[in-house]
Amino acid sequence: MKNIFYIIGILYIFSSCNSPIEVDLLVHDAQIFTVNENFEKAEAIAIKDGKIIAIGSNEEIVSKYWASESLNLNQQFVYPGFIDAHSHFIGYGQGLVSRANLVGTKSFEETIERLKAFEKEFPAEWLIGRGWDQNDWEVQEFPTKDQLDEIWPNKAIYLTRIDGHAAIANSKALELAGVYIDTHIHGGELIKANGELTGVLIDNAMELVREIMPGISKELRTKAVQESEKACFAVGLTSVCDAGLEYKDIKLLQEMHNSGDLKMRVYAMLAPTSENLEKIMAKGQIITDRLTVRSVKLYADGALGSRGACLIHDYHDKANWKGMMLSPQAYFDSLCMMADKYDYQVNTHAIGDSANRVILKTYAKYLDKDNDKRWRIEHAQVVHPEDFFRFGDYNIVPSVQPTHATSDMYWADERLGPERIKTAYAFEELRKQNNWIPLGTDFPIEKINPLLTFYTAVARMDNEQYPEDGFQMENALSRENALKGMTIWAAKAGFDEFKKGSLEVGKLADFTVLKENLMEVLFEEIPEIKVKMTVVGGEIVYSSSID
Repeated sequence: MKNIFYIIGILYIFSSCNSPIEVDLLVHDAQIFTVNENFEKAEAIAIKDGKIIAIGSNEEIVSKYWASESLNLNQQFVYPGFIDAHSHFIGYGQGLVSRANLVGTKSFEETIERLKAFEKEFPAEWLIGRGWDQNDWEVQEFPTKDQLDEIWPNKAIYLTRIDGHAAIANSKALELAGVYIDTHIHGGELIKANGELTGVLIDNAMELVREIMPGISKELRTKAVQESEKACFAVGLTSVCDAGLEYKDIKLLQEMHNSGDLKMRVYAMLAPTSENLEKIMAKGQIITDRLTVRSVKLYADGALGSRGACLIHDYHDKANWKGMMLSPQAYFDSLCMMADKYDYQVNTHAIGDSANRVILKTYAKYLDKDNDKRWRIEHAQVVHPEDFFRFGDYNIVPSVQPTHATSDMYWADERLGPERIKTAYAFEELRKQNNWIPLGTDFPIEKINPLLTFYTAVARMDNEQYPEDGFQMENALSRENALKGMTIWAAKAGFDEFKKGSLEVGKLADFTVLKENLMEVLFEEIPEIKVKMTVVGGEIVYSSSID
């Protein structure tokens, strides 16, 4: 009898050891790009409490784990959740709910027609829009306020250029802001013609009007964040870096994360306001699974399209003009010194070769050659050949947006000339400096879709497959490096490579599902790819009905 009980006990222990372990979600029959150190593939994932607890073959995972919710992906492709390393998440949402969308207009007349339609649907004290680009118009010149004054003599109008570094305001808006022909501002320009203001404001001059514009309500700001999140999930984004937020924005994100109303993971760069520096930076870093605040965003210069980028030599298409630095050298030094004191990352917008040189040299004052501070230069669009080495020597991170290259390629050589254009948008050369490079979109300046980031990084073409041989293909990224740039390297740029960016045991269960293999699909098919599913922390936050 004792032997029988002994045998039964052994069988019970044996059967218990082989009972499937219950998890929250089981994903199987998939083709999974882990983007781990060896860029390995897998077939199945087990997820518990929002994290990956096992990954491997179908046989390994399905035999060992069980879940009431199981996803059979029928050989579809799984990638780590896409991460946008440089965007304007909150600004994008505000554009959806409170501003006229002027992107893609082919003339100033079309811009005005869109304003009229927007005003009819959303009447308000001010008429605000964003997205016009004179480089897309037949007459590639800045507009003037004359037509705005004629149509809206008593309403303030403020329209931001697509790059966010120029705007046009009508006479009413200028009057309310106290901006006149003799107004001067450092790091900005008020465009004039025939002894009068045209209404076009460049870089810091924009603040003269923006600071008196009415803000939007918290209710509308909340709706903006929700709409932005919805749009991001639909294109496979699970994390975004928001480049330059105010104190009120950080507080709103915290509130929405705490209440469960926001699931998007956000890496926030602080705008360098005194309020941010005193209330956030000086109190230390903010790090949770959903929100990270440990960086400050500076602006060295403006944009190439509006000739605000600061160049070492004159613009090729504007004699005696080199653009401008937006602040004096002492300003950048003081902010770098403060960030170094509080262990904050510094991320500086720099477009022109002069701006990049100034910031690279400024960073070098505070960085040892073996540092891991990951101070970044955002955009790094035009770099002098003699300055590339500075990225590698001081572990400075070039944070780039591949779609800028294909948006600007039609006219960038006009601004830069035939020699300087050769070291513009040099993404592969920049990648070589540290052997990694984070990628973003800069939405809403560019389209929100990260698959366009991948496409332009590897193909260097627009959506019409122009130019046929690609734009400066020597600086195209490989497909593997492009995928890393929008997953693990984007995570690393925000100090999160041990939490996300690859599909490995212990990491957050953030992933994106496509029908297509990004490593093999034809170039021309990439812009048409649609996301099938987006998962954040093991929760399906977006699922497409498209077959």
